[in-house]
Amino acid sequence: MALSKKPVTGMKDILPEEMAIRDYVIGVIRETYGKFGFTSIETPSVESIENLSSKQGGENEKLIFKILKRGEKLNLETAQEERDLVDGGLRYDLTVPLVRFYSNHANELPSPFKALQMGNVWRADRPQRGRYRQFMQCDIDILGEPSNLAEIELILATTTTLGKLGFRNFQIRINDRRILKAMAAYSGFLQESYDSVFITLDKMDKIGPEGVKQELIQSGFQSGSAEKYMELFQRMEQADDSLAVLTGELGDFLDPEVGDNLREIMDSVGATKDSCFELVFDPALVRGMSYYTGTIFEIAMPEFGGSCGGGGRYDEMVGRFTGNNVPACGFSIGFERIILLLMESGFQVPNQSEKTAYLIEKGISGQELCKVIAMAQEERTKGGQVLVARMNKNKKFQKEQLARQGYAQIREFYKNPLK
Repeated sequence: MALSKKPVTGMKDILPEEMAIRDYVIGVIRETYGKFGFTSIETPSVESIENLSSKQGGENEKLIFKILKRGEKLNLETAQEERDLVDGGLRYDLTVPLVRFYSNHANELPSPFKALQMGNVWRADRPQRGRYRQFMQCDIDILGEPSNLAEIELILATTTTLGKLGFRNFQIRINDRRILKAMAAYSGFLQESYDSVFITLDKMDKIGPEGVKQELIQSGFQSGSAEKYMELFQRMEQADDSLAVLTGELGDFLDPEVGDNLREIMDSVGATKDSCFELVFDPALVRGMSYYTGTIFEIAMPEFGGSCGGGGRYDEMVGRFTGNNVPACGFSIGFERIILLLMESGFQVPNQSEKTAYLIEKGISGQELCKVIAMAQEERTKGGQVLVARMNKNKKFQKEQLARQGYAQIREFYKNPLK
């Protein structure tokens, strides 16, 4: 049976042209976030299945690539349920590993701790444009900062990075989980049904307000609650200041500090940003992770038509590990989607050093070969990028390939210099 040369479904091979862009973007991310005081960390790709299945990851917990126990721990004959067979899984995001990392090393870390983490994650999701089963995530998080300074810094750092990569006129949509809960309570939904209500609300962009209302009713909720819920959104849509209208309408259902906190974030970012984007209050923004406790935000790119990153505050997650809650907030860039948009736009890595190729004919003498390699070494010490390769029979095609890879100068060396 022949081996398969294609990657597993949902995975992808990365060609040199894309890899050059990825390396450049990673460099911009590290440099920019470093200027905001974020420091790099790394966590294992594999996490305990108990951590990954702790009912904090929302729908992602249904998409875990699980790992069988090994050796003596794996006993197929006596196994009665999944936990008898599985003890680990590939991480589906970087937040759960970060919180475990922080819980384990808190005494060795500064407070607040500003973390930068980049790495692959895995989800057994349905592949589509810009979505793979293995993909790179890029997260920044601030742990130990209870004030909205964390949200302000995260939004500014992320948008500054996107601006340096050439993105303009995108949106940062912002909301607060406490506003979502207050709206649900105001409309008459019971607290235990909030998650179900929010799952339906999260479809607003796809099915519209009427579709959300009908789905809520079909799910067994009172029509009066569904109608009252949608009327809130209608009033905000007609208002110049939707946040002010909503906080006024919710009254005692919402702590006034929540609205004030959101307003301060929006005003502070608007006054200090140095990238071209719009920060907008979006009362229908949900974010799928159940660990969010406060502010949530999302990147919307008009050219992509969907989310290109997001994050929020998760003040109760560390407490699941240590018993003591620690204020925490994070923002994740949709790295793969950013790369996709750059590739589709024909992006070229700026300020690249000149690339030169030395093509050597087969049969050239050892003495001449050493001279060519010495020339290449000299150019490399001066900062040049030099590729040394044997000349192919189809030299024309070889040179065309090199030109596509950015080799502006091609020098040819023959065993007979008169050629």
